Amino acid sequence: MNRILIKNAKIVNEGQVFEGDVLIEDELIVDIAESISPKSTNTTIIDAEGNYLIPGMIDDQVHFREPGLTHKGDIESESRAAIAGGITSFIEQPNTIPNAVTQEILEEKYQIAAQKSYANYSFMMGATNDNLEELLKTNPKNVAGIKIFLGSSTGNMLVDNEAVLEKIFSSTPMLIAVHCEDEQTIKNNLEEYIAKYGDAVPVTAHHLIRSAEACYLSSSKAIALAKKTGARLHIFHLSTAEEMDLFTNKIPLAEKKITAEVCIHHLWFTNEDYATKGNFIKWNPAVKTAQDRTALWEALLDDRIDVIATDHAPHTLEEKKQSYLKAPSGGPLVQHALVALFEAHHQGKITIEKIVEKTAHNPATLFKIEKRGFIKKGYYADLVIINAGLPWSVKKENILYKCGWSPFEGFTFTSRITHTFVNGQLVYHNFKVKDIHCGKRLLFDR
Repeated sequence: MNRILIKNAKIVNEGQVFEGDVLIEDELIVDIAESISPKSTNTTIIDAEGNYLIPGMIDDQVHFREPGLTHKGDIESESRAAIAGGITSFIEQPNTIPNAVTQEILEEKYQIAAQKSYANYSFMMGATNDNLEELLKTNPKNVAGIKIFLGSSTGNMLVDNEAVLEKIFSSTPMLIAVHCEDEQTIKNNLEEYIAKYGDAVPVTAHHLIRSAEACYLSSSKAIALAKKTGARLHIFHLSTAEEMDLFTNKIPLAEKKITAEVCIHHLWFTNEDYATKGNFIKWNPAVKTAQDRTALWEALLDDRIDVIATDHAPHTLEEKKQSYLKAPSGGPLVQHALVALFEAHHQGKITIEKIVEKTAHNPATLFKIEKRGFIKKGYYADLVIINAGLPWSVKKENILYKCGWSPFEGFTFTSRITHTFVNGQLVYHNFKVKDIHCGKRLLFDR
């Protein structure tokens, strides 16, 4: 039996921080108490030394690029970076090559992850204008949800047939996750900028091309459709102040039919950073203004926004160094998301309890993930120890993404992840990932 006793931890769970010990046996948490004595000599004792013990982050939106785009990243490389960043479970998106739009292709991704993933995993089934029959075969017990691109971000998965959209929304019992940007608005804006600049459109125009109006038009439409059909809707990567009025904090999360996510980059960067970061902070939806960022923080803290994710989407340096019009959108984030949130805590923006709520408890509740996201007896031991006062700098040599770069390169974080446990196994310790692939397929209580 694998038996680990974590002692002297500041345990963060369900809005409380308390000092205590946690006992793990095999994959599960079996005891949580003020003080636990080892039951046998074969118990491994880990002294948390008064540091925070939190449930591992559940990242509900990543692009790990396998199959078909593995020069950018793959399930093994990116899940390795994820556990180094304290992310113990991820939900990956369908715009790989081929797109995960049939049950067979979807299942192939699960088979790859079963062999290669360091973290727990789930994959979303992708919607197109003509795969409703396949969508309806999706098993809600072992697939996170249906993903619909309402703006053509990356790949060829734009669903723009309104009759098809209504049919999907009214037919599936699954959670529907959407990327919301209005395609026509973006096309019109882009034409204007190309008319003005030719091929030399500056990256500083990105948030004006993929504008706040494009986001609001699309998300308000998706919400109206969800209300009309009764669909279970989750809106990914919100980026504008205007959209915040579309969401409520008057309903408990477990009862919400319409939920919302914000990503690390929209909480961290603003359009002013394009001048120095260029295409390295080119995401869809675009990083917008300081006013938008402030509104996102407010909505996150008052519970109109339910979860924080990364939208981790690596591209190679060569791809990103192209001109604005040619450079793809997206960037790597899983290794640095949690420490970035702890940095926001040091800046007085968010409590540690709230970080845990938005990165672990709420994704587990929102997706109805079985036995994860909390530090509770009988739950899987997906745990992270963080020293909140151990600075370290992001450098080329400690970046684990296959693409080899980070928008945080050169930044010194105040907090450092010292230990990550996945299913009761210590898989990461002080900048070293152990070669243990113990990730499991996420299951859902639906």
